[in-house]
Amino acid sequence: MAVSMEMIKELRELTGAGVLECKKTLEQTGGDLEQAAAILREKGLAAAAKKAEREANEGRVEVYIHPGNKLVAVVDLRCETDFVARTEDFVELSHDIAMQVAASNPQYISRDDVPEDVIEERREAFVAEVGDGKPDHIMERILEGKFAKFYQEQCLLDQPFIKDETRTVQQLLTETIARLGENMVINDIGRFSIDR
Repeated sequence: MAVSMEMIKELRELTGAGVLECKKTLEQTGGDLEQAAAILREKGLAAAAKKAEREANEGRVEVYIHPGNKLVAVVDLRCETDFVARTEDFVELSHDIAMQVAASNPQYISRDDVPEDVIEERREAFVAEVGDGKPDHIMERILEGKFAKFYQEQCLLDQPFIKDETRTVQQLLTETIARLGENMVINDIGRFSIDR
């Protein structure tokens, strides 16, 4: 099947991959746009994983002020170069993450940031909530589910993205890393509000 420029353009918009890469993948899949997009996303995620070890010392501090000036969120998003920090994609990502922080009020950036004493405290509360008498393997599965929910509520990277709840903030970050070709790290977050 001949690959048209419209097909290449559509695939580029879906994945952010280069023209030649899109053309080659479309030819490989016989023009199947969905299959080609899946292949390119997989390649992009693999590339993003390789970039995770690179140092991210540039970036931007994004501030989101909610209408009414009673809520503000701040995000320190890092990347490798000042060139990428000034791109429209990076600016949009930092703004989206700041809005996420404002909307969902995460207490931690990732699961690794949750202190051990908080995890132990939550475990004790979950066990007390469930009650005794459950077999160990059942209790362990219940605790896994309760911790997954806890992380989803409290850890920014585990949260469903507010603009597209089919993806997490981590997936959004990884996709942007794959598209822009640089490592990116959420270095710090903050949220301040005047509560009624």
